[in-house]
Amino acid sequence: MKPILFCILALSLFSSCSDPMPTHSNLPQLSPTDYPDSPRGEVVETLHGVEVADPYRWLEDIDSEETTKWVSSQAAFTEAYLAKLPGREAFRKRLEAMWDYDKFGIPRKVEGGKLIYSRKTGLQNQSVLYWREDAPNADEHVLLDPNSFSKDGTVALSGTRVSNNGKLIAYGISKSGSDWQEWKIRDIESGEDLDDHLEWIKFSGCSWAPDDKSLLYSRYDEPEQGKQFKDENYYQKVYRHIIGTDQKDDQLVYERPDQKTWGFGAGYTDDGNYLLFHVWEGAASDNALFYRDLSKGPGSDIVELVNEFDAKYNVVGNDGEVFYLWTNRDAPNGKLVSVDLKNPAPDQWQTLIAEDEKKNLRGVSYLGGKFIAEYLVDVREEVEVFDSAGESLGPLELPNFGTVYGFGGKQKDRETFYMVTGFATPGTIYRYNVETGTSEKFIEPELAFDTAEYETEQVFFSSKDGTQIPMYLTYRKGLQRDGNNPVILYGYGGFNISLGPQFSISRTAWMEKGGVYAQVNLRGGGEYGESWHEAGMGLKKQNVFDDFISAAEFLISEKYTSSKKLAISGGSNGGLLVAACLNQRPDLFGAALPSVGVHDMLRFQKFTIGWAWQKEYGYPEDNEADFKNLLSYSPVHNTKKGTEFPPVLIQTADHDDRVFPAHSFKYAAQLQHAQAGSEPVLIRIETKAGHGAGKPTEKIIEELADVYAFLFSALSMEIE
Repeated sequence: MKPILFCILALSLFSSCSDPMPTHSNLPQLSPTDYPDSPRGEVVETLHGVEVADPYRWLEDIDSEETTKWVSSQAAFTEAYLAKLPGREAFRKRLEAMWDYDKFGIPRKVEGGKLIYSRKTGLQNQSVLYWREDAPNADEHVLLDPNSFSKDGTVALSGTRVSNNGKLIAYGISKSGSDWQEWKIRDIESGEDLDDHLEWIKFSGCSWAPDDKSLLYSRYDEPEQGKQFKDENYYQKVYRHIIGTDQKDDQLVYERPDQKTWGFGAGYTDDGNYLLFHVWEGAASDNALFYRDLSKGPGSDIVELVNEFDAKYNVVGNDGEVFYLWTNRDAPNGKLVSVDLKNPAPDQWQTLIAEDEKKNLRGVSYLGGKFIAEYLVDVREEVEVFDSAGESLGPLELPNFGTVYGFGGKQKDRETFYMVTGFATPGTIYRYNVETGTSEKFIEPELAFDTAEYETEQVFFSSKDGTQIPMYLTYRKGLQRDGNNPVILYGYGGFNISLGPQFSISRTAWMEKGGVYAQVNLRGGGEYGESWHEAGMGLKKQNVFDDFISAAEFLISEKYTSSKKLAISGGSNGGLLVAACLNQRPDLFGAALPSVGVHDMLRFQKFTIGWAWQKEYGYPEDNEADFKNLLSYSPVHNTKKGTEFPPVLIQTADHDDRVFPAHSFKYAAQLQHAQAGSEPVLIRIETKAGHGAGKPTEKIIEELADVYAFLFSALSMEIE
């Protein structure tokens, strides 16, 4: 039953507006008194000699009676508003119809010849993990069905790892989208769980020991009751769990009490001779690399192969004492080197695949004695195969505008699988023979609509400082560039993350109605290597906002759209992007959709894993230059009262322990307070959901139906 407050709002929401200001949208207009009350406190603190007001600090106490009341009233207000918009139910039904097809994950062949893969049938909330023998017409067996873990589909698989002998699978689950994981172990043949149960695991997978009698994982200490979604995460530790024992008896393998910010990814080389420690100190940051030579005993010294966080170092594989590392040390676009542990000084490393100034080497796999190198070239995928000496064996042919995933496996494997996906083409899976260099189609999804109706083009435009920025545009064929097309402009621009072509039912549904989807590759991402990333981080963060604003101006000047038809969208770091650009150019956009964003740039480091983002954003407490830079664009501090903003739909979730939901709470309260126009400023707060991972299909469709109903009216689109 919906609360009484919802019913009152539903009756009064659209009759309470008075004297609305002129607007370009078809959305029902609001006055300042229509919004739920958001009391402004008197918190002011001095940072680096500057007095900074924080009137909504009280919303950081997300479990307080006041915040709970505020969340309930805002959620009810938004639901009542969206429920009145035309087209919401039609969008939901169309999305359900388009979503109703089988979606496959990339298979993995394990010891014993089994194939393990995921499939989400039709409208299932979560993908199901299956196994079958690798033979034609082999029977399919359910291995893990997360849909049976909860009635509402809010418990999801967060990771899996099959034992070396192919008999057991360790699997992680996440509840309500939280980053916290629990791990269990299942017998693959019988489908029965063992008694093992591991808790308080975060930002970690697991790795089986060579004998399959134990596994490694990284965890944090158990947080205080009620603080697991807010408190900072420090002092991660590596543990060994022996199968069949209680977690309280797990052995501490490695910790660094002198380094509270260090985190660890621990695993074994394929030959079982080395234990590796990938040491990280922040999101998308440089890392260190340690190892233990197990031939010298399980308690032998841990060797710090790389102990400075001066670049990225990923172990691709090894042949005995020779390790192969992908690194961007002295090579912003990446390279592959060999390191002889008998003589491991960096000046003795041998280059196998040299850096290419025109190609971004984003990853390398080592299978069957060959290196499979994945490149980005102007945000287009290329795959090239090299022999063990680093000599090129030629490229792998791929479709244009496609993104490639896969090439997993062990060093001894002679075949692997990969997926190619594009904006208008769902993921097609191929089996690749490493010895012959040939591919064969393995699975191609069948859709209930024709993807050939859509096309993709890539354009380049000049940003404010003259830098050339790439952008993909996808739309139905026959688009007329008359300035009247509704456009969603999506960006991220941070943490060395690259945005490539990728299929999405939600985008196809948008394009089906005549919309254009524009995805811009901003500085701060990883599309052109580390130098591109560094050009949009820290004190250079404004470059990212300039790129995004320039993308909008390009779309308008080239008559793809107009300001009143242009919506901007982004999540997480992209939510910050949308909010910052909205503050800087509120006149440029017809609607804004900031999702799970980082909006308080002076306090982001105080919650959960936010401290790890300081290398990306800056150190507001410790560095005055960083503080001044962050203050210059922080959304909650630059949303000025008296500004006319276009329609805004903010999105967050109550279990988001990646980006603390109070970021969105504070931003929504400040934006509603600041709005001088009559366009709506709404916040949609999802329950039993987190930062986005593992969200059930039902919730995704409901959310998208709300977003599209909002956008269609905001951009004055025709609703059939």
